[in-house]
Amino acid sequence: MAASSSLSATKLYLCFISLLFTIASAQLSSTFYSSSCPNALSIIKSAVTSAVNSEARMGASLLRLHFHDCFANGCDASVLLDDTANFTGEKTAPTNSGSLRGFDVVDTIKTNLESSCAGVVSCADILAVAARDSVVALGGNSWTVVLGRRDSTTASLSTVNSDIPGPNLNLSGLISSFSKKGFTTKEMVTLSGAHTIGQARCQNFRNRAYNEANIQAAYKTTLQGRCPSSGGNNNLAPLDIGSATTFDNSYFTNLVSLKGLLHSDQQLFNNGSTDAQVSSYSSNQATFLSDFATAMVKMGNLSPLTGTNGQIRKNCRKTN
Repeated sequence: MAASSSLSATKLYLCFISLLFTIASAQLSSTFYSSSCPNALSIIKSAVTSAVNSEARMGASLLRLHFHDCFANGCDASVLLDDTANFTGEKTAPTNSGSLRGFDVVDTIKTNLESSCAGVVSCADILAVAARDSVVALGGNSWTVVLGRRDSTTASLSTVNSDIPGPNLNLSGLISSFSKKGFTTKEMVTLSGAHTIGQARCQNFRNRAYNEANIQAAYKTTLQGRCPSSGGNNNLAPLDIGSATTFDNSYFTNLVSLKGLLHSDQQLFNNGSTDAQVSSYSSNQATFLSDFATAMVKMGNLSPLTGTNGQIRKNCRKTN
């Protein structure tokens, strides 16, 4: 009898361990919230559409939040955390400070979700869905966002500084930065097309406006008018001079015409290995939009926390 009880206890323990392993190794799924929060996607979409309708630039800001989140330790909403006594968050990193926006929109979405299904939808999933909905709201293709990410309990300023590609990188640096995250050179060019929406600050394109030669003359004059040789660091210019609030292929058309705003932008079309792809996208919008949607699915799969890892934050700005 004792042996039988011992055997049953062992089986129970093994089943428990197996269950924990199954939970911990859970995979992302497009139907993750279908029963636990069936209105999740519509709640997110409604808030994103409203925000973008109020300010078209917000679409670019929400897309950028997802990118900056995923490139620093994976898609875990670490970018949303405020600094605490225990760690310095990612918001104050030079590439993020003063330029990342949309935190208030994420707060609104989270509040709405908590009212509908408290403690269910992660902030990391909010960022992934909001990025997709922003692109769609501005005219881009949709894609299926797989869900089930969980939120980190810490953030890393140093990882932001080392892993997020900066505006002054050369082509080799861009290729290396994206390769580090598992992206091909083609996918790097495709994802760079996110710069078909949004704006950049003067401090990030001043050197290009005054000191670079591979820039169209009239465009160079335009940039100098927006960005003085000193001061005005936060003056803005559109990343896509043709249609900064429409998700299209004109970013690539601009590159062919030597009208890339950032040094890193024009590097994609500068007598290098990526020139042909840029030329192709500049003449085939449908291909770019399709490729971008595919690359964004891969982006959203960068090292997510699943199963019992991380948590579902009640407030996206702080841990529970």
